[in-house]
Amino acid sequence: PASKEPCKLSRTRLDTFLRCPRCFYLDRRLGLDRPSMPGFTLNMAVDVLLKKEFDLYRSKGEPHPLMVKHGVNAIPFKHPDLDIWRENFKGLRFHHKPTNLILTGAIDDLWVTPKGKLIVVDYKATSKDGEVTLDDEWKEAYKRQMVIYQWILRGMGFDVQDKGYFVYANGRKDMKDFNGVLSFFVKIIPYKANASWVEKAVLDAAACLKSDSLPACAKDCEF
Repeated sequence: PASKEPCKLSRTRLDTFLRCPRCFYLDRRLGLDRPSMPGFTLNMAVDVLLKKEFDLYRSKGEPHPLMVKHGVNAIPFKHPDLDIWRENFKGLRFHHKPTNLILTGAIDDLWVTPKGKLIVVDYKATSKDGEVTLDDEWKEAYKRQMVIYQWILRGMGFDVQDKGYFVYANGRKDMKDFNGVLSFFVKIIPYKANASWVEKAVLDAAACLKSDSLPACAKDCEF
């Protein structure tokens, strides 16, 4: 609490605060993190391949066919720091002076409109029957993720539009056989975000870190 040096706070850790202040305090103040989970390696493979695919169109300055199909008037954004912004433990960085916190987060992609507005894009993969939507309660974390990225980018000085997009890959189970190949339905789902709450969340998280009292546990916390 008395440190004059900026303290890094990732998007994931801020989301932990929003889910349960006690878990956040135990981790960031006392060094006791939640039990970890195995990585979703198949989802990560889809993520990597989507990045490669969109990068092909980024290099040509053209929209991806999916963007054209879904009526997104933009192209993949070129920036010399894009690979850094995508890298875990580096990512976007914004020094929030009121709290002396450096907010970070690794994005999947950015697109840009003809007017120069950035669009935050997140890749997701699943395998479920029927159409993929953003209606499930547990997907609220996905929405918060996008909103926080928008807020960080604005803090970095970029003009960011409220509407972001999820590129969602849904693994098909209706194929005749496997033959070593997974097929997907891929769609773009728009999400109009409202980042007005993020500033207060960052201020509240900083106040939590500076407190010498253990905060209450969220009633629905699984830990």
